Amino acid sequence: MPDAVTLVSRILEASWAVLLDAAPFVLAGFFVAGLLKAFMPDDFVARHLGGNGFGSILKASAIGVPIPLCSCGVLPAAAGLKKQGAGKGAVASFLISTPETGVDSIAVSYALLDPVMAVARPVAGFFTALAAGVAVSAVERFAGPDVPEEPQKQEPACTSSCCCSHKAPVKLGPVDKLRAGMEFAFGELLRDVGAWLFVGVLLAGTISALISPETIERFFSNELLSMAFMFAISVPLYVCATASTPIAAAFALKGISPGAALVFLLAGPATNIASLTVTARLLGRRATTVYLLAIVVMSFAAGMVVNHLYTMLGLDIRHWVSHGPQEASGPIAIASAVLLAALVLKAYLPVHHKAHRH
Repeated sequence: MPDAVTLVSRILEASWAVLLDAAPFVLAGFFVAGLLKAFMPDDFVARHLGGNGFGSILKASAIGVPIPLCSCGVLPAAAGLKKQGAGKGAVASFLISTPETGVDSIAVSYALLDPVMAVARPVAGFFTALAAGVAVSAVERFAGPDVPEEPQKQEPACTSSCCCSHKAPVKLGPVDKLRAGMEFAFGELLRDVGAWLFVGVLLAGTISALISPETIERFFSNELLSMAFMFAISVPLYVCATASTPIAAAFALKGISPGAALVFLLAGPATNIASLTVTARLLGRRATTVYLLAIVVMSFAAGMVVNHLYTMLGLDIRHWVSHGPQEASGPIAIASAVLLAALVLKAYLPVHHKAHRH
């Protein structure tokens, strides 16, 4: 049994390795998020999600996939959509696909997991959102309305910028739009998810240092049991899509199957306990129950499909993630990690935060 100093050193070393692997892709993901913010019209989402038909549910599921909002930031956005006439099915779909994925988390999935998971994750998120939206809409249609309490009064308690940024629209030129998008991505958005990303990296380092592959093999070799375990630990954690990725990668390196990792990646951001009370007020209790059941069923189904896919591709589901320390130690990775840490620190500085408020 290693002593405390040795253990802490191992955790920090493993966390640093995770950060080196992820940092270049995190920065790239935030850059693309800034481009989306700069050049996607503010009313684009609202214009496509009116009504409660299948078309609006399909669009809500698709539109939410690339948008980089956390499980906190999606709540006021969804409340706004509901006020503008979006049906409960479309709102439910948007509430799932948006926090489960995002351009930043897709990039990090490619870096820390593998190309197959980088594709499977947003696809599974889309179909989970679609199924939940259709189920919620069907229940509302056949069981009658389950009216939530005063959605117009909904003001989620949130202090993060992704929730609380309400700026009057201003016409800007392309250069100003790009500058504003980058300020959002590397300011407001980074402040919202940056700390949680580093928490995820530290948890990943802790898992790497404390959990052995033999433990995973002994207790979680069963496919369904490993999925249930990953789902159980995802529910109480507040993890955005980006922050959940290094945690899933750490478990994967210890032998958790890709299906079990996918369950964690899907369920964690979408079933945050802190946000469920707000979701219940937006959708109603009955619709929220259907929403949660759809997430459980679809995440487990997606996990089983992904395990089968890896097997068909000839990949070992116990050793599907490999570490590349020779790549992680390169100057680009080190510079990216230092830059990311500096940007996150800057985003949390009081002067910087105050400047954004004014």
